[in-house]
Parts: sequence; structure tokens; C-alpha cells
Amino acid sequence: MKQLFILTLLTFSLIACNKEKTDPTANWDALRLYNEAKLAMDSANFSTAIDYLESLESRYPFGKYATQAQLDVIYAYYQYNELDSTVAAADRFIKLNPRHPNVDYAYYIKGLANFNRGGTILDKLQERDFSQFDPNILQQSFNDLSTLVTLFPESRYAADTQQRLIFLRNQMARAQLNIANYYVSRGAWTAAANRAKQILIQYQGSEVVKQALEVQLLSYQKLELNDLAEDVQRIIDINYKNES
Repeated sequence: MKQLFILTLLTFSLIACNKEKTDPTANWDALRLYNEAKLAMDSANFSTAIDYLESLESRYPFGKYATQAQLDVIYAYYQYNELDSTVAAADRFIKLNPRHPNVDYAYYIKGLANFNRGGTILDKLQERDFSQFDPNILQQSFNDLSTLVTLFPESRYAADTQQRLIFLRNQMARAQLNIANYYVSRGAWTAAANRAKQILIQYQGSEVVKQALEVQLLSYQKLELNDLAEDVQRIIDINYKNES
């Protein structure tokens, strides 16, 4: 029995020693983890920062640094270009801390992550055409940023967010125009006319309104809907008479 006790004690000692060798943070308290995570972020070592912040929250979920760790890991994921993880971390923070004084930051970074995650690797190597992005992701980014300015109109991020919303709206309109032009190229005139109409209804004031009207005009002409074509031509003449 005594030998069994000694063997068990030695086993636990070996496990503890092995854990310390494989995880140098095993004996760190919450403050040490938080400070080391901040140092890692300051050094742009975001992978390490993420590890420390996640360890902090898992080991000390009710400690005074846990909530800040949840917020900081959103930033760390975003800077590390882990955009899906950024969105997940932001959603989690918003759910757990809906009344936190910095919850607007979570909405903002979530919107930025969706703003940037719709493209491909090639988009990062050349000028990005956001109208070619997944329209669902563009819409999600628009929704996130709209929520921010609706709930927090006085937020420090509101001015930048408003500019991004204008940009996103134009890009979503252009994405729909791309679809309309595809229908034109296929001779699908009814589909092209309907898509152009959708742009004119949903994206009034966007930068592609004239082009949508031109698609609608051509489609009505091809469909021999002459009265509708004349109405569209009249709108173009009135609103764009000074343009060549």
C-alpha cells in the first residue's frame, strides 16, 4: 500500500513537471497572463497574444481581467487576419456583455472583419473590387455597422462607420448591377429589367443609378415595352441632361 502511494505521488509529480515543461504559463496568475498578452500585442505578436488571452479567460473566467481579455482577443484576431474568429469573438462579447461601455468597439470590429473577409487571396495582392465580393457578406457588414450607428450614434467610431456605410451601399448596388449586366449579356431581358428595378428601389442615390436606368431602358426596348422605355428615357434626360 505504501509502495502504491509513493508510485502515485511520483506519477503526479511527473505529470506536473511535464505540464510545466510544455506550458511555461502553467503557474502564471491572471495579471501575469494579461500583462504578457499586452506586451505580445504591442510587439505585433498576435498569435502569442491570442494564446495568452484565451488561457486567461479559460483559467480565470470570473476574474477582473476576463472581460477585458474577451475584448482584447477580438482586436488580436483581427490584427492576425483571422477574420472568422474575429466575428465569432465579437459576437460572443456582445452576447455576454451587451451593456459594456466598450461594446460599440465589438460591433465596429465585427463590421470591419466582415468588410474585409468577402474577398480572395488575390484581392490582397491587387486593388480590391468589393462589388465582386460575396453580397451576403457585404450585407452582413452593412448590418453590423448600421447597428453600431443606430445604437451608439455618439460612438467614437460613428464617423468612420458612416463613411464605410456609404461605400458599402455603393458596392452592394454595384454588385447588383454586375448581375443585371450578366443578364444583359445572356439576353435575359426580363431578368435584367427586374434587377435594374431592384437597384433603383433599394439603392436610390447610389453611384450606379444612371447605369441601372440604362440597363432598364435597353431591356424595355428589347422587350418592345415602348411606353416603359419612353418613361425611363425621360427620367434619364431630366436627371442627366448635362452629362455626355
